Amino acid sequence: MIRLGMIGMSEGNAHPYSWSSIINGQFDGDEICRVGYPAVAAYLEANEDTLGITGGRVTHVWCQERTIAESIARSSGIPTVVDRLEDMVGDIDAVILGRDDPENHVAMAIPFVDAGIPVFVDKPLAYSQDDLDWFADKAADGGFVMSCSSMRYANECRIVKQDLAALGKIELVTAVGKKDWKKYGIHLLEAIFAVLDDPKPIHVRHVGELDREIVTVRTDSGTDITLHLYNPISGTFQLTFYGRQGWRMADIKNSYSMFRDNLIEFIRSVEEGKPRLSFEKTYSLMKVLIGAKESREQGGKVVLL
Repeated sequence: MIRLGMIGMSEGNAHPYSWSSIINGQFDGDEICRVGYPAVAAYLEANEDTLGITGGRVTHVWCQERTIAESIARSSGIPTVVDRLEDMVGDIDAVILGRDDPENHVAMAIPFVDAGIPVFVDKPLAYSQDDLDWFADKAADGGFVMSCSSMRYANECRIVKQDLAALGKIELVTAVGKKDWKKYGIHLLEAIFAVLDDPKPIHVRHVGELDREIVTVRTDSGTDITLHLYNPISGTFQLTFYGRQGWRMADIKNSYSMFRDNLIEFIRSVEEGKPRLSFEKTYSLMKVLIGAKESREQGGKVVLL
């Protein structure tokens, strides 16, 4: 049994609750609703018969506020709450950094990477080139660093992928979602690039503005990608793939399924001794994410990748 530590949580991100529950096979819906995440309680309840992942268990949890850590522990059946994240070292086999504030990821990963403990980092891995380079150097030195958006494993996208050959050469992909580029752009990128078998991005350009963000990407396969993240809109994430012989849309709604598959992949990776998702793929998409930020800051300049 792989003993997992959970590090959480950042504002508005319920992953430490949901992921711990998915792995441990139990949850307290009333507690999750009390802290403000009724949608999480709803999808856990709807999928209660498939909760629990063989081979792994969250045994330790840390948050900057102990009361939050205790809440996660009560909800998900985590036996140990620690006062310092470093206190997990020596008692766990792997750690999930379940926070989506990338500016804190390096500092929180250091104790575990330096101790040789496998780390899964919630999206986005980094939002500055310096932080990305730190993770890249650790991975190049043999450190176990895995990171992605769970949307890479979305069933809706895999249905499109199985039909992709029938569409002919993909000329254009459009994507629409709510919220901001910093934390949610990686959702769209992971989903699209997974469907397309991770082509190499050539350049990126941000032509929108904050809260109405529009990003264009060109790949080495010739496919153009346009991504729209609008904070004022309602809805989920939609991706449309346009080929010379046909088109398909993915309307991504099943969060539970993609979270579970992502966690299974991390636990399988720990069992196998290396990430099943190569760091090179993560690095490539982080370059797009950071490049788009630089483009916006430079008035929409094209950034070569």
